[in-house]
Amino acid sequence: MEEAEPTTEQLRAVQRRREVTEREAADDAPTEEAVRAHERRADKAAYLEERLAEQQRSDEETDG
Repeated sequence: MEEAEPTTEQLRAVQRRREVTEREAADDAPTEEAVRAHERRADKAAYLEERLAEQQRSDEETDG
């Protein structure tokens, strides 16, 4: 049985959680290099969440 692909909303939730997790990890990072790495990951997750939001809006406009 094939697994259903995640919805855009589910993917957005994953990216929001990832952003929060990485920002928390940056707060606890032991070195400045680790802080920067976690911040970059958080920024990427935020960027991806925004792109998914745009995709969701576009899909809703097309469908509705």
